[in-house]
Amino acid sequence: MKLKRIGVDLVKQVFQVHGVDSHEQVKCRKQLKRHQ
Repeated sequence: MKLKRIGVDLVKQVFQVHGVDSHEQVKCRKQLKRHQ
């Protein structure tokens, strides 16, 4: 899997990370809490 772009949303308690391919289709999405 090749990702074109990775985005990180830094919210108060949760990080939202996602990656999209060259067709702008979401290929991975992960939610991490700060204490992890």
